[in-house]
Amino acid sequence: MTDTKELIEKIKAGDTHSFRHLIVVYERLVFNIVFRMVAHATDREDVCQDIFVKIYENLSKFNHEAKLSTWIARIAINTCINSLKKKSVPLFDDCTAEEEAIENALPEKISADRHTVEQDTSQRLQHEISRLPQQYRTILTLFHLEEMSYTEIAQILDMPEGTIKSYLFRARKLLKKRLIDKYEQEELWHANA
Repeated sequence: MTDTKELIEKIKAGDTHSFRHLIVVYERLVFNIVFRMVAHATDREDVCQDIFVKIYENLSKFNHEAKLSTWIARIAINTCINSLKKKSVPLFDDCTAEEEAIENALPEKISADRHTVEQDTSQRLQHEISRLPQQYRTILTLFHLEEMSYTEIAQILDMPEGTIKSYLFRARKLLKKRLIDKYEQEELWHANA
């Protein structure tokens, strides 16, 4: 079932096992996008379900011009945006579940101090990412977490590849500036305290 066309044909023929396989293969991609874009944990599960329902309903429209992962990511992003527009909820990143998963996976050998510093740094980074414009957050997520190419991201977001590169560059630059400014202010505050 590694052949995408064969998998899609089986799903279209009503093979529920094949659709479950598709979900297992692409759930990480969908969950990463949803966790980056939907702030409230209670809404995330509903949005994920909506995404997989839309994938199932629209699979007959998939034309194999793009990778299946690109097509699924586009549905996920559009579903998140539409869901949040309906609720008038701001888009931002809240990784509480990811942080818990990371904490549970840490080996016992890591010292408490090092773990605390890493957790603090991760929280600061996540906070600053959450303050970035939605397009920047989405592109950062697809490029760094999903390791998608510029071409794939351009297809998902229906933007020129050059725009994706530019947005990614600006997102990194803005994130770096915010982190440097924040750390320098805190260091000055602590030095004067």
